[in-house]
Amino acid sequence: MSPDLLITAVLVGVAAIGVGHVIAWWWLERRNAKASGDTADREHPRPRPWDLAIGFVANFFDTLGVGSFATTTAAYRLRGLVPDEKIPGTLNVGHALPTTAQALIFIAAVAIDPRTLIGMILAAVAGAIVGSQVVSGLPRRAVQLGMGMALLVAAGLFLLTIFGLVPGGGDAIALTGSLFWIGLAANFALGALMTLGIGLYGPCLILVSLLGMSPIAAFPIMMGSCAFLMPAGSLRFVARRRYSARAAIGLAIGGIPAVLLAAYVVKSLPLDWLRWLVVIVVVYTAAGLLRSAAARQGT
Repeated sequence: MSPDLLITAVLVGVAAIGVGHVIAWWWLERRNAKASGDTADREHPRPRPWDLAIGFVANFFDTLGVGSFATTTAAYRLRGLVPDEKIPGTLNVGHALPTTAQALIFIAAVAIDPRTLIGMILAAVAGAIVGSQVVSGLPRRAVQLGMGMALLVAAGLFLLTIFGLVPGGGDAIALTGSLFWIGLAANFALGALMTLGIGLYGPCLILVSLLGMSPIAAFPIMMGSCAFLMPAGSLRFVARRRYSARAAIGLAIGGIPAVLLAAYVVKSLPLDWLRWLVVIVVVYTAAGLLRSAAARQGT
């Protein structure tokens, strides 16, 4: 099969899994409602204005490469919108559709070797499936600890970007030989960690650069990986009701127009000031999560 046909197949797959995610999400919610006997004790799924606003802002900057998980977690914690143990599931469920839109745009626009793209995507999906099996069953304190540490890692990655310590990368659009297998193993780990709430974008950009690829090649890899792995991993959170339905719907509805605006209208912004703000907010949020986990241990 020619490279162009392989890329077309990936695009069709991204679109299909996006549609499948919506159908499966709806079906699981219906099943959960029937299993409970009534919906009186369940969260009303209509998103609040804050849910829509967070979805728009987070996905706007996500499309420009800032990432959405750390900023969304910080917003939820600051506003008290989602219980801590439900944040990882809400992130993975709600950001899935905006990420699908990102993947369709960047896979079509950026030249990359199909074998490398498909291999990295499959590795991330496998990692997400394994990770979601663990994270969706963790108690509240374990999730607080995990997210707190994940946010500190995210803040560190932002600082590397701000100070120019992230490797510049090369000009390759493919991984070959041992670098190919190293890339697969690393993206598997990133997919697993994503289910805990640490975003894949920053680590994937660093990974691709370390492996000698062009940094722009990271965009179809990281967005394609997330477009496949987030639906694959998020449905377990839905099945176990380990997410906030209305917050996730707000992320999806608010996020899709933000992706289109950022990709086709804005395209780029001076983001260093925003990264500094994100570092401050993320560190504050991480400290709050870790304090909550420590207090829970003492009770």
